[in-house]
Amino acid sequence: MTPAMRTGPGPSSGTSAPARLLRAVGRPLSSLPLAAAVRGAVALATPLLVGVQTGRVVPSVIAAIGALWAVGQDGSDPYRSRVRRFVALGLSASLGLAVGELALRSGPSVAVTACLVVAALVAGAIGLRGRTWSVAGMHLLLGATIGSGIPVPGPWWQAPLALSAGVGFVLVLSAAPWLWRRHHIERAALLAVFRAASTALTAAGTPGAAETRRRLTDALDNAHQAMDRHLTAARRQAPGAQVEALLRAFRLAVPLGEAVTTLQWEARPLPAAVTRMPLVMSNRLLPDRKDGAVLVLPDFTADSPGLRALAHLSVTADADRVDTALDAPAAPRPARQAQLRYAVLLALCVLAAQVCAGLLHSPRTYWLPMTVAFVYKPDFGPVFRRALHRCVGTVLGVAAIGAVSTAVHSTYAFIGVVAFFGALMAVGVRHHYALATTGLTAVVFVLVDLLGDHRALYGARILDTALAAALVLVVHFVAWPRSAGSRADSRTEAALAAAHRYRDLSPTVGAVQRQALRRAAYRQLADARRAAEHARREPTLRGAELPDWERVITSAEELCDAVTAGSLHATSGRAHTTVIVPSSDAM
Repeated sequence: MTPAMRTGPGPSSGTSAPARLLRAVGRPLSSLPLAAAVRGAVALATPLLVGVQTGRVVPSVIAAIGALWAVGQDGSDPYRSRVRRFVALGLSASLGLAVGELALRSGPSVAVTACLVVAALVAGAIGLRGRTWSVAGMHLLLGATIGSGIPVPGPWWQAPLALSAGVGFVLVLSAAPWLWRRHHIERAALLAVFRAASTALTAAGTPGAAETRRRLTDALDNAHQAMDRHLTAARRQAPGAQVEALLRAFRLAVPLGEAVTTLQWEARPLPAAVTRMPLVMSNRLLPDRKDGAVLVLPDFTADSPGLRALAHLSVTADADRVDTALDAPAAPRPARQAQLRYAVLLALCVLAAQVCAGLLHSPRTYWLPMTVAFVYKPDFGPVFRRALHRCVGTVLGVAAIGAVSTAVHSTYAFIGVVAFFGALMAVGVRHHYALATTGLTAVVFVLVDLLGDHRALYGARILDTALAAALVLVVHFVAWPRSAGSRADSRTEAALAAAHRYRDLSPTVGAVQRQALRRAAYRQLADARRAAEHARREPTLRGAELPDWERVITSAEELCDAVTAGSLHATSGRAHTTVIVPSSDAM
């Protein structure tokens, strides 16, 4: 790699939380997840409308709480992943709610405290094992918090069933498009790879090349995860026509990443005919069903190994097959010691929050431990930033619902308010945590009001949120100040090992194994870079200088780039120059 392609390490920029929130609110309309916003509004308003019409307000509010939590975990990932996540959320939250209710009905406050501490221990023990487990753990604790903090009339099993119904409603809304857009997500993920490849080729020979290659790696990782189920199924039986088209595009996308990396490593500006090639390939493999037009492959002179590899892919895409046994890159797993420490610290924070709530005689004491459950999620990003955004979002949510309450008095108008803030929360989930917290805070105030608690608790809730965030930060940074740094250390070490494994084994293995080694190396380097970015955003109480992870990661990326280019140089014939003159049915 030439010096022009290098990027300095440097810490991430320190933009303030309010500035980032305003930037998220000001995004162009085309970039907002409108479908998710509609789902959020419908999911929260529908149970309340049903409850008002039938006179069963309490179960409808509990169902709306389940829908609220599910909207917070909605996403644009493959439908099966969403279903697994929603099922885990519904089961764990309902279990926590039932246990919390039983603890509250048993009478003594020590039973409630013991219930919350045990739930926190379990949530912490499973919370770092991946996204689905993390969601299950957090909502187990949230369910126990709500169940032990809000008295619900009726049999103990009624509220958990209502909560599950609310989660199930969001599941149906989120997964229903599978019926008529069955492979839309996989198709979108693959098209994103080809667009990222075109952008990376355009940046070849410029200082921004390395960043575009990283974005291509992220796009490939996303596509690999989206296609993983189809890759596994293709080993057992022949896929249908639609899935085969997706597999064909994926089989081209994987070696395309190798060719693009090589062309960037060659570090020379490329003509438009070359930079457009990935877009033309995607158009021919996954044509737009609306216009039906198929672009013609442009002519260019293939006078380097990278260009010859690109030319070979463009002409023989149907014949070139990456083995479907290529597994998706595995997500890194935390050490058992880290999981145990997180479980103990989460339980300690919940215990401290519950004690503080009791000492303050705060009405409806669930808010303090609930905030702890939301804030103390180190696997979701920097703890300090999450706590700050939680506080900012709570203040904005309280201000918003306070202003609305002065002008709105009808129950149906309040349901409309819930729909609006549910849509706002759905947008915030994808763009900014403070924005999501703003929507969630406003919705919770309306739901609590519908349960019969009409007290003005605006100041108390801001104080509770600030206190819970402070508890989390004090406990976390006193007992585990190097957690983010240790995570960055371990991810960087794992990425270096993967890069060296790719370097050492690449010359001796076949194309399929080489692609697997390359994908694993780049995936772990991307994970290490994200971990380093998170670590730099966490304040450290020790005052020690952080390692220069970015420099190490950049060097490892350059090593992988060189190995990739060397592999294609070794396999590409140098005795001839190829000129591509494709026919209309070349692919």
